[in-house]
Amino acid sequence: MLDKTYCPEKVEAKHYERWEKSGAFSADPNSPSDPYTIMMPPPNVTGNLHMGHALTFTLQDVLVRYKRMKGHDVLWQPGTDHAGIATQMVVERQLAEKGISRHDLGREKFLNSVWEWKEESGGAIVKQLRHLGASADWPRERFTMDEGLSEAVRKVFVQLHKEGLIYKDKRLVNWDPKLLTAISDLEVVQKESNGKLWHFRYPIDGEDGKYIVVATTRPETMLGDTGVAVHPDDDRYKDLIGKNVKLPIVGRLIPIVADEYADPETGSGAVKITPAHDFNDFEVGRRCNLEMINVFDKFAHINENAPDDYQGLDRFVARKKIVAKFEELGLLDKIDDHLNSVPYGDRSNVPVEPWLTDQWYVDAATLAKPALEAVETGKTEIVPKQWENTYYDWMRNIQPWCVSRQLWWGHQIPAWYGPDGEIFVEETEEEAKAAALAHFGKEVELIRDPDVLDTWFSSALWPFSTIGWPETTKELERYYPGDVLVTGFDIIFFWVARMMMMGMHFMKEVPFKTVYIHALVRDENGQKMSKSKGNVIDPLEVISEYSCDALRFTLAAMAAPGRDIKLASSRVEGYRNFGTKLWNASIYSQMNGAVYDPGFDPLSCNEPINKWIVGRVAAATAAVDKALDDYRFNDAANALYRFFWNEYCDWYVEFTKPVLAAGNEATNSETKATIAWVLAQTLHLLHPIMPYITEELWENLGNEGATPLISSSWPKFDERHTDANVDKEMDWVIKLISDIRATRAELNTPPKLKAPLLLKDGSDVVKAKVDQYKDVVKWLAGLSSVDFTDEDLPQGAIQIVLDDATFALPLEGIIDAEQETARLNKEMEKTLEEIAKIDKQLSNENFVSRAPEHVVEEKKARREEFMSVKTKLDEALARIANL
Repeated sequence: MLDKTYCPEKVEAKHYERWEKSGAFSADPNSPSDPYTIMMPPPNVTGNLHMGHALTFTLQDVLVRYKRMKGHDVLWQPGTDHAGIATQMVVERQLAEKGISRHDLGREKFLNSVWEWKEESGGAIVKQLRHLGASADWPRERFTMDEGLSEAVRKVFVQLHKEGLIYKDKRLVNWDPKLLTAISDLEVVQKESNGKLWHFRYPIDGEDGKYIVVATTRPETMLGDTGVAVHPDDDRYKDLIGKNVKLPIVGRLIPIVADEYADPETGSGAVKITPAHDFNDFEVGRRCNLEMINVFDKFAHINENAPDDYQGLDRFVARKKIVAKFEELGLLDKIDDHLNSVPYGDRSNVPVEPWLTDQWYVDAATLAKPALEAVETGKTEIVPKQWENTYYDWMRNIQPWCVSRQLWWGHQIPAWYGPDGEIFVEETEEEAKAAALAHFGKEVELIRDPDVLDTWFSSALWPFSTIGWPETTKELERYYPGDVLVTGFDIIFFWVARMMMMGMHFMKEVPFKTVYIHALVRDENGQKMSKSKGNVIDPLEVISEYSCDALRFTLAAMAAPGRDIKLASSRVEGYRNFGTKLWNASIYSQMNGAVYDPGFDPLSCNEPINKWIVGRVAAATAAVDKALDDYRFNDAANALYRFFWNEYCDWYVEFTKPVLAAGNEATNSETKATIAWVLAQTLHLLHPIMPYITEELWENLGNEGATPLISSSWPKFDERHTDANVDKEMDWVIKLISDIRATRAELNTPPKLKAPLLLKDGSDVVKAKVDQYKDVVKWLAGLSSVDFTDEDLPQGAIQIVLDDATFALPLEGIIDAEQETARLNKEMEKTLEEIAKIDKQLSNENFVSRAPEHVVEEKKARREEFMSVKTKLDEALARIANL
């Protein structure tokens, strides 16, 4: 017998270990079955499971378990990312605690320390993914710094360079002056701060006393100004275009240029241009052929390109000194308070600088064309479709991709420099030496580029490098392209687009047929989770408290396409209760001797209630199939919830009680077999979302030693399993019982007090149905009797009309009409007060304009709920009045 309660802590580790040891997660390249591939977005090796991981990996696991049960040969390719900056910082912090820096060790010894850390402590997240139930093919686990992947990275870099698609250029990058490296846009966070907007007067050269006013939030950059831009149609400045201003402090003459970047409606309409320290200014500088002067060193200190008095100063010290000098010169026009959005490095937590430096770039615009065409023509479909526009926008406006990083941990760039600066890009040092020998005609010393590649470069090759490329392997031929990629919208550009570009270029085929984009998991108030807000929900803690299955079902049930998930512990608790319901229904099955028979044929059922539930199982299966095939995880979860809780437990199980109590041997035998069969099908359908409790129940309901649920076949049904006449008949019975229950509830009839039910002037068909289901109706509606009558209905009988049949509940003596009227009027009064309170808020323009959108929508939904209550109270009062 099953234990009285389900104990997930005893079950989860046991089943996961069995699944993994049995090879249930493994793909088989020699299988005759159709392949199904999902590439796991590789989490950072430094990472810990957060709720975003829990969502994306739950959804992937639901798909792979579903497809395995459908008979596919499934490859869920796992792995982790080396996470360049994050990993290097972890190890550097550990060394700092011992008073050692990476420079003390040198590059080789430092990298050895990183590898040691990776082997000992890295990959904790992989263990946590197992705890979540992720059924990936773990023996195939890859790491983006594996030798095989490293070979792929070198080959791609060299080939793209030889094709002219990778090159070195001097451009602006996001420079982190603490970590001393370029970083990607994804590693930059914008922080708002109360700052200043300084308005400076720049003297017009040769015109004493005449100035042009520019405004800036970063006075320190004015040392590198090489122009002032005005809009070509701005009449105020047309006569100044082509003239020069004398740059204060520096004394350099810089031109006034016409460019549409200058907005006549903002400030003075004139903009200082610092091409080496602002991304917009960089583009203006290129268009207007302005000089690019870098006035910062790598530490964001003023360098040798500025006047002597400022050299060596920290940027913010220089700012104060420059503002003071402008004031002293009488060139400070005014200072405004200003809300600044300042870019910070997400790991260093210091303001980053746009910095002009030599870096390696990928010609992303060229690579983007076939990747863009692939989505436009439907070779790859993005779900929900709305994200296609985001993809198009990024790909059509794509900029050169900076792929070099000034780090030690990562894929070192395969480029070597000769004594004259000539660059030799080859896969190995030997090949570089051979190329240098051919170029110089003699052996020369080569120095390797110290930079490493952006982490996203190796991740872009993930769909094919993990399964053998550049070698030709069975896996590569069988599992590329993948079927679906499941990921968040925040990395559509950084990862999805780049995998598309690399896949199209090197494999000549899209890396995946579908990209499913899921939303964010937020807190219950719709706020983004962050440590600073203190609203982070730890999935491991949720699993510990409520079970892994409860968390997985919650995430699936709330994963509506295009809608963020507002996660509250109460929702997880509710789905834990669903698991408890499943457990208790299984106990009911055992207690009644309902044992699953694999040979049972549901088409052999004769009893209407059994035929009906077979049809409901078939309908639920069809709904889940369609939902999962369409990536509507919420629809799948909710279909299962409704079927099991509402149809199976609330109705079918209750229908079986009077049937089993009647003691008819043939009917009992069929009903018990059906109970067990339906429960077995339910466990199959629920398994992809709730793998642990379903596997435990499957094993304990007479299937020990049988094929585990994870390896079982998905239920299959056809039109023979649904009897439309039985469905219609049972729906009628359910409607009758529901109407009786609702009427009794409205009139506050005590459940223990049995009321009689009368059918007046019913047709023969209705009478036959009532007679057939009399025991069930009495049992479930709390009735003392069910009778037919042709006489007038008793005084005070409550009438219920169903399909032209009139039923009556004589309630005289069962309820106190006067007392019940008073109670209903009191409830009505409270309900009207609540409606009035909400109406007052919603009619307040100040409230509606200031409140978050979700709060206003919740108020409207709450009003609808109260209006529904009011309608029911009106109906109940009308019924009472007729007593």
